[in-house]
Amino acid sequence: MILTVTLNPALDRTMIVPNFQAGFRHRATDTVILPGGKGINVARAAKILGRPVIATGFIGGRKGDQIVSDLNDEGILCDFVRIKGESRISTAVVDPENNTVTEINEKGPEISRDELDLLHDKMEYLGKAADVVVFAGSVPPGLGDDVYAELIHHARDLGLISFFYTYADPLRLGIKAGPDYVFPKLVEAEKVIGYEFAGLDDQVRAARIMREMGAGSVVITYRYGCVAELAEGDQVRTYVGRTPEVDVVSPLGWNDALVAGYVVRLLEGDSPRDCLRFGLACAAANLISYGAGVLLPADAERLVESVELEEVSTEA
Repeated sequence: MILTVTLNPALDRTMIVPNFQAGFRHRATDTVILPGGKGINVARAAKILGRPVIATGFIGGRKGDQIVSDLNDEGILCDFVRIKGESRISTAVVDPENNTVTEINEKGPEISRDELDLLHDKMEYLGKAADVVVFAGSVPPGLGDDVYAELIHHARDLGLISFFYTYADPLRLGIKAGPDYVFPKLVEAEKVIGYEFAGLDDQVRAARIMREMGAGSVVITYRYGCVAELAEGDQVRTYVGRTPEVDVVSPLGWNDALVAGYVVRLLEGDSPRDCLRFGLACAAANLISYGAGVLLPADAERLVESVELEEVSTEA
């Protein structure tokens, strides 16, 4: 089973607004409201792909109640820590005419040390039935930058394979805790390494540095593609991959779908290369759907053969 941990869940509202311009009144042509936060997005995609999954993290207030209710409606098992604060709302305005996305995210409720301790207890219980844990998303107020590092250490004690991605200092400190897989966005990888990448060699070098920092395998994602350093036994192979060419409906959650696809195939015993290939196919399937982590399994299977994935040799 897959366990996902989302520290800062949200009600995600995606509004479709063709030719959106700041400072003007617009009318959305469509609106999609789903429980969100990156771990929840991964849980959704994994559930759609047919893999048992349970989502945990922090929820509170009426918005938290709606998150749980909506997840139940989707058939996604969840067991959250109830907090005193109110869960947040995130809004994304998708302009399909100009291929832009404008996001406005609330910062989220403050989390206490006692509430974090309850999450550790929840992990202890839920981890007994899990094989993999996915830690993903932003850190809410009240928690330190080392919170993911703390949780990753706990996951290792529980014998769980850990996947991890977040932002800024929590990402850097989490990598040092030694997660099995890290999936940072390119801009976040640049922050960890400390400079802007000039090209492929810099990206590969960054992935290797992050492995030296503690990560087992690293997949740096950028616009519909990735550079990966994947450990396989005592070998490490470097890949450059891209999603197939599709008519993008919405980019929201494509990297979450990539992670979900990778995890699903990992649990089915596929090679790292095939896990990455299927993950990129799931990312493409998400790109042609509205809603983060939303995809059709048939689309993913159809797109697998069109994924561009090349093993590269570099002196980075």
